[in-house]
Amino acid sequence: MKLFLNLILFVLLGNSALAQRNSEKILNGKVTSEAVNLDGIYIINLNTDKAVTTENQGFFTIKVNVGDTLMFSALQIKGVRKVITEADINPKLLLISLEPMINRLDEVVIKQYKHINAVDLGIISPNTKHYTPAERKLRTASGDGIEGNTDGSSGASVGIDPFLNWMSGRTAMLKKELEVERKETLLQRIENQFGISYCINKLKIPAEFVKGFWYYVVDEPKFVAAMAAKNKVMAAFVLTELATKYNSLQQADAK
Repeated sequence: MKLFLNLILFVLLGNSALAQRNSEKILNGKVTSEAVNLDGIYIINLNTDKAVTTENQGFFTIKVNVGDTLMFSALQIKGVRKVITEADINPKLLLISLEPMINRLDEVVIKQYKHINAVDLGIISPNTKHYTPAERKLRTASGDGIEGNTDGSSGASVGIDPFLNWMSGRTAMLKKELEVERKETLLQRIENQFGISYCINKLKIPAEFVKGFWYYVVDEPKFVAAMAAKNKVMAAFVLTELATKYNSLQQADAK
């Protein structure tokens, strides 16, 4: 008897689902909004899990039943839910007004993610060499890395330019500019990593001599090598040695 009742219930549920599918109607609509791009907006029937996207400036077509809920969602618009009524199906075209997402932004917070860069995103190779402005100028003047014209020919002007730059002294001048740029970059790194208070309190450098001490250490090969290797422990150790020498020189000059 229980098996017979279950069979009847199964048949009734099947007929109900079939009747619901047969009652589905095609809904033609169009979204309107101040948003610039109305293509690619997702429209999901939450009752049937069927989904479509808008195209051709916001037009869409989807199967619905009366009472179904449509969800309109996209990055550029505020999400909207619409319960379909009989009146919505009768018109030839249902218009849905959507609010641009920009209207919801009361505040914009910009965060810098240093770990997300062109290398991490696969845009450039991690082995790509990056050049500073002074390095690029010197490479151009000396012909380093120049392979010729775009048509594949060597080009007489490309071959003679490095020689002319060398004769005129431009190459030597650019080398000096590069050296100055490297020292300025290192000075900035010293200030960022160690700072004035570190030199005064830890290294016992008088406040009026701190900047002079920085210019003193940027010419020391051991310290330059430690900073280039980004070995802060070694750099701090070398700074301690150099601070002792520097203070001795200052005391000798004062006598």
